[in-house]
Amino acid sequence: MRTITMYLVGLVTLLMIQNLSAQEGYEKKVGILKEQKAEITLQEKEALKLEIEAIAKQLKNGEITEEEANTLKIKAAEKRALNIEDRISIIENKISLLERNSGHVQEIDTLNYKFAVQIGFGKDDGQNAKLFGFRLNENPNRRKITYDRRTYSDFVMAIGLNNAIVEGQSLNDSPYKIGGSRFFEMGWQWRTRVFKNSNFVRLNYGFSFQFNGLKPKDNQYFVALDDGQTELQEFEYDLSKSKFRMDNLVFPMHLEFGPSKLKTTEETMRYSLRNQFRLGLGGYAGFNMGTRQKLKYDRNGDNVKDKLKRGYNTNDLVYGLSAYAGVEGVLLYVKYDLNPIFKDAAVEQRNISLGLRFDL
Repeated sequence: MRTITMYLVGLVTLLMIQNLSAQEGYEKKVGILKEQKAEITLQEKEALKLEIEAIAKQLKNGEITEEEANTLKIKAAEKRALNIEDRISIIENKISLLERNSGHVQEIDTLNYKFAVQIGFGKDDGQNAKLFGFRLNENPNRRKITYDRRTYSDFVMAIGLNNAIVEGQSLNDSPYKIGGSRFFEMGWQWRTRVFKNSNFVRLNYGFSFQFNGLKPKDNQYFVALDDGQTELQEFEYDLSKSKFRMDNLVFPMHLEFGPSKLKTTEETMRYSLRNQFRLGLGGYAGFNMGTRQKLKYDRNGDNVKDKLKRGYNTNDLVYGLSAYAGVEGVLLYVKYDLNPIFKDAAVEQRNISLGLRFDL
């Protein structure tokens, strides 16, 4: 459970870092805009200076009269003053917009409008000629809505009971506690419709982290022997807790069957699984990321906690069969490892799990 918590803490930390990065990104934009605002007056004054010099040159060459030159100078000064006012106002509005929305601002050229009206005079060559000075264009930046979306994705989480089937024994004779041995799984899956005109068969695929736990009975714990075998032995002290856990990364794949509701509009066609029965059959393959054992016991009045992270001769490759059935996103889930838990074991054991799966 501690490892699961660490994974969740890591995920939350990553999201916080992303938010901080976004915060820093928009603050940087605001800083750039403020620098641009400070440069506007200098730019416009420099442009006015060049215009005045050009007017003076025209006057010197006799192209305009002194009265015309003064009029042009006044108009140039008024234009540059208005430019300063308008440009600063635009920058200030951009800064206010960014600060008010914490940087989450959709640019005008990415808005999801369908058409753009262009106003002008004259006409263009070809088929894009303006009609009476107007032209209606389809927005090239508009997000195109996929009419028939065949692939969807979900966050997957499963939890339930875990145990092992020992060769030559029934599950009732298992050396592991039925209620105390549990599993947890989380991952991401994609769901793709197989046939073009039917959603009855779907292919589900993705990745998952599995945490399979076993709690031995009768004060036992796992011991890795020198000959490469791993076996249960009785512990010398009274154990208050004995837990063995295998952490796997697997890549499941299922064929999913079940009805769905077809919903169509002028722009979209969608199959909905809401309140619909689903059945998935398939399997998974991956590898073992680590194995650990946790022991808690009392030794001469002292509470001792041992956390042992070793290989325990577990198989590196993990593969098995799995299935689920249920309605919408709440499913009964079962998985069974085809690979033995331990390599070259005298008596083979295979992990089995039963629980609930949630497609969120």
